Amino acid sequence: MLCAQGVAAPLMLSSLLLQLVRANLPSGCLIASDILSCTNLGLDQVPVELPVMVATLDFNHNRLEHLEEGSFAGLPNLDTVRLAHNQLSRLTPGTFRNTSNIRHLDLSSNQLNIIEEHYFQELVGIKELLLYNNHIVRVESKALSGLSNLQKAYLSHNRLTDFPFFSIQEHPNLTTLDLSSNRMPNLPVKDIEALKEKIQSGLFLHNNSLICECSMYSLFKQWEYRGFTSVTDFWEEHTCLIYGEQRAMVRFLKHVRYFDNCKIKPPVKKVSMEAYAGDSVMLDCITSLKGKHLNYSWVSDHYGYIAPPFSNNTLRMHSNGSLEILALDINDSGVYLCMVQNHQESSNDSLEVNVTVQIRRQEDEPFNTGFTTLLGCVVSLILVLMYLFLTPCRCWCRKQHIPATPNPANECSAQSSILTPTPPATTEGPGRKMSQSRPAVTQQPLAPDIWTTRAFPQ
Repeated sequence: MLCAQGVAAPLMLSSLLLQLVRANLPSGCLIASDILSCTNLGLDQVPVELPVMVATLDFNHNRLEHLEEGSFAGLPNLDTVRLAHNQLSRLTPGTFRNTSNIRHLDLSSNQLNIIEEHYFQELVGIKELLLYNNHIVRVESKALSGLSNLQKAYLSHNRLTDFPFFSIQEHPNLTTLDLSSNRMPNLPVKDIEALKEKIQSGLFLHNNSLICECSMYSLFKQWEYRGFTSVTDFWEEHTCLIYGEQRAMVRFLKHVRYFDNCKIKPPVKKVSMEAYAGDSVMLDCITSLKGKHLNYSWVSDHYGYIAPPFSNNTLRMHSNGSLEILALDINDSGVYLCMVQNHQESSNDSLEVNVTVQIRRQEDEPFNTGFTTLLGCVVSLILVLMYLFLTPCRCWCRKQHIPATPNPANECSAQSSILTPTPPATTEGPGRKMSQSRPAVTQQPLAPDIWTTRAFPQ
């Protein structure tokens, strides 16, 4: 009874607390397990007291204009916060204090103007950030760079005229950055090309106010060649303005005649190579350029810039542009970029070689079929010999007791002389006793073609 009361007391207390929280929630809010939904209720502020066990908060379609400091503190299970379709214009410093567990934050369709550096500093675990359909004109350089777990950020349908691409060049996990449907006239092509490939492949820039120029066109043509979904899925939505005229808009991936005079940078060809530590490998700089005046150079993270003539105990660069690594080390893994230039024709080419160095493991001796066959034959022969010579005697070869005959001088066969345990008695010789008379027994054949013989007295 006391144990039951001890268990029931905490349950009653938690139930009472939940009822008190529900009493303080606005009318119309719904609690479903660990979800609190207060959508489309005309709320102008977040309730002060929220259920502790809640994991998802949904305040979409309200009239929230301001969020207090620590509005969502004290909710250890909070994972998702939805604040879309409200009237938020800025966020108070400390709004997301003590909310490091939040993974998904939806602030779309509000009135945010500037994404300041402090907005999301406390959201160290954020993975998805929805900011589309606001009035954003600027994103501060450190607003997203500190969010190391961020994977997807959506800032489309805003009023951005530029973006600090340099601030996310070393971002470890970002794979999707949607900047489409903004007002960007120019792109910092070099900063974008310096981004990691996984960021470039998920960078959406269609439906901007881009001015038609060769560097911009070359960037998107490379992405198209490499099959980036940010281009292939929105192929016709990539537009630019000729001379910046709004009425002179062209779909530059579909209608390419305007860019015929552009010297498009060829897409980087990629090759992968695997080798073992200690081996020597030759990295060939394959190029489509022809001529005698080609200049070759290599760039790698481990060795830096390499140009001929170059030779040491580790690397050797040949006249045809090939780079030889004499003895691979595990640290030699990485990307090696070969660049080829023809100054007379003002053309260039490049090749990217991804080298993976593995540790060689000691391999077992190869399976020798001939040896195992010979061994099997020897074992079989030994088993046959054991069967022939070591098998116990059958019953017909066992020693048998032959009854004595009445006259010892009568019947005695060679077969019986072998099989009888003692030699037959004889009357000759000193000290020999005469054997007693025994009844005669006829010897039957013991096996085919073996018959007894009769001995006649002399």
